[in-house]
Amino acid sequence: MDVSTGTPPTARLTTVEDYAPLIGARAVERILAKAARLRDLHVVHINSTYYGGGVAEILSSLTLLMNAAGIPTGWRVIQGRPDFFSITKKMHNALQGAEINLTEQKQHIYEDVVFENAVRLHLGHDLVIVHDPQPLPLIRHFRKKSPWVWRCHVDLSKPNPALWSYLAPFVERYDAVVLSLPEYAQKISPPQRFIMPAINPFSTTNKELSEAEINDRLEHYAIPTDLPLIVQVSRFDHWKDPQGVIEAFRIVRKEVDATLVLVGNVATDDPEGQEVFQSICQQAEERIRVLSVQDSALVNALQRRAAVVVQKSIREGFGLTVTEAMWKGTPVVGGKAGGIRHQIEDGSNGFLVETVEQAAQRIVQLLKDPGLRRRIGAKARESAGARFLMTRLMEDWLDLIGSFEPHFRLRGDVGA
Repeated sequence: MDVSTGTPPTARLTTVEDYAPLIGARAVERILAKAARLRDLHVVHINSTYYGGGVAEILSSLTLLMNAAGIPTGWRVIQGRPDFFSITKKMHNALQGAEINLTEQKQHIYEDVVFENAVRLHLGHDLVIVHDPQPLPLIRHFRKKSPWVWRCHVDLSKPNPALWSYLAPFVERYDAVVLSLPEYAQKISPPQRFIMPAINPFSTTNKELSEAEINDRLEHYAIPTDLPLIVQVSRFDHWKDPQGVIEAFRIVRKEVDATLVLVGNVATDDPEGQEVFQSICQQAEERIRVLSVQDSALVNALQRRAAVVVQKSIREGFGLTVTEAMWKGTPVVGGKAGGIRHQIEDGSNGFLVETVEQAAQRIVQLLKDPGLRRRIGAKARESAGARFLMTRLMEDWLDLIGSFEPHFRLRGDVGA
């Protein structure tokens, strides 16, 4: 134990240099040079959950990588009562086009809980990055002395007009808005930047596993491996269409024997998740396994052992589990929605589908053709490595932070 820091001697952060075998020495040098210009800045990310879903997965890796590069980067998680998260879940759905009954009482609950969090946060950072609608109104409660950025991860292509009209005045207070895709752009005053998410290839979810390690995880959960595995990994959410996956699997079984595994978790800020999970559990049987667990090693093992990974989303801000499976060289059948369309080139590194029948057809095609699985999987690994590793995401954020450099220089926060 290091007495001065309390750090165990084996503890070590993943660094940008660790990515050199994957992205090349020149890319490492370029990223570190950008980070060096911003080393004196103190950055903080704020979201609504420490685990469950892609945002927490991204922040857990991105904040550590930024710190390892010399930029002090914090991560705060707001607290909320069940009624607060029930309202923000409905907001999440409505931002993706669902209906919402946003009464004055619900608005008061939403704004009051955010205010209570603002009282406890004590923000004095050089840059504040607020994620998604849950903490959006925080900006109203601070004397803003530094840039604030709103990062929205959901599919904003067709937001509910009434909800957007309510949230837009909060958004207008920000200095910039970051969305995953250009098609999510809105008519707002703050400049909009488009940054697609990425994965950490060294995390427990994505690191290399031996066959023995894979077998150990699958045996621990009594997942049968005598037949090909079809896997969907995602939060239990109607937008992920787990019911559609089950229906597609039942069609598949008429032609090919296989086992379906639906694995996910119920995030602390998603009260609908338990309801969806319970409805899907009612359809579980010997060859349809449904698991709600927080086990990154299991996710890794399933994505590596699967013959096919499915992500049949109806709406999808990006779809980080698609990236994870592609990185592992596993062919993915994905819903033709949101960010999945920007990851999968149909027929080249995966397949895009819109209906249950199309999903079943592509799954059968892959199960019957091992050569096709290998070719699709190899292309998937190649494209994920080229476009969706954490260093690319970090560099995108460094570029955005660097765009505020005139403000930082005026304050004397960065050196020449």
